[in-house]
Amino acid sequence: MRLIGILSLIFGAVALAAGAQAQVPAGYPADYRTIVDGAKKEGKVVVYSTTDAKLVTPLIKDFEAAFPGVKVEYTDLNSTEVYNRFISESAAGAASADAVWSSSMDLQMKLAADGLATIYKSPEAAALPEWAHWKDTIYATTFEPIAIVYNKRLVPADEVPKTHADLLKLLNTKGDKYQNKITAYDPEKSGLGFMLANQDAKLDPQFWDLVKALGARSLKVQSSTGTMLERVSSGENLIGYNVLGSYALTRAKKDPSLGIAFTTDYNLVLSRLIFVSKNAKNPNAGRLWLDYVLSKRGQTITAEQAELYSVRTDMTGKDSGIAFSKELGSAVKPIAVSADLLQGLDQTKRLAFLKQWQTSLARK
Repeated sequence: MRLIGILSLIFGAVALAAGAQAQVPAGYPADYRTIVDGAKKEGKVVVYSTTDAKLVTPLIKDFEAAFPGVKVEYTDLNSTEVYNRFISESAAGAASADAVWSSSMDLQMKLAADGLATIYKSPEAAALPEWAHWKDTIYATTFEPIAIVYNKRLVPADEVPKTHADLLKLLNTKGDKYQNKITAYDPEKSGLGFMLANQDAKLDPQFWDLVKALGARSLKVQSSTGTMLERVSSGENLIGYNVLGSYALTRAKKDPSLGIAFTTDYNLVLSRLIFVSKNAKNPNAGRLWLDYVLSKRGQTITAEQAELYSVRTDMTGKDSGIAFSKELGSAVKPIAVSADLLQGLDQTKRLAFLKQWQTSLARK
């Protein structure tokens, strides 16, 4: 019995040692071992993100299982907080994020364009659409359609907007019913909200008419997706405009009051962009995290457990951008990862846009 016990301990130790030796992912270059080993020596990756920590928990657990010895320090902030914190820490030379992962695509692009992201060609880049990466620096990680959400108990099917023009007509013809009952992101406080409003202004010739109609209905602005979903579910608001579809889909699975509509004239699709900080304290761990989030393994977990559709072109299941695009066809308008995102961030143009927003809402 003693011999068997000793042998069990030996085999157990061997198995533990084997498990602790993280493998280079299949298909990666052999010299990727340098990144894996370097990340293990660093011991952790610091991530600043806009994605709710609860949604990312399965991803973090699987990453730490795949790469033993590399822990994830995850900080969940809103998009403006991610940007402001990272840029201030970088300016001060203080410890900050190794990887920055945010849904505010324009702010992410600005950080990359300003030289705060390191140049790194991910082994996973070939699996991404052409619009989903920029100069081997910044990468799209999700495919997230923007949605109109509504209260299914209080908004009948014939009032659910199918296009942006439908929403405009509804606000103008049923003003009494929808007075004080519409919610949307606050473009002044939410980086995501500002970007979406900017994109709408480019695609919708009646955008400013829509903003005026929203103002006439006393639009309620929020900086949190969760707050908007809660208000629509309770009936405090009846319709939420330009809401993150990923969060809405997750909520709707457990909430029979919440309806979701995608628009057939055009439907924006955003992506959470990720990059590794140029001044990362744990650069190998940052690269390892980025590659894992982009990998088929990471994308599968993200899509299946967080409703953040996969952006990869080799994933075609129901939780993929490919499948969603087949449903809406040419109406799907992914926001490209390009320098065009920076146009709305010029300070003069930004202030002018926000002034027009407030004027159109009839708010001084």
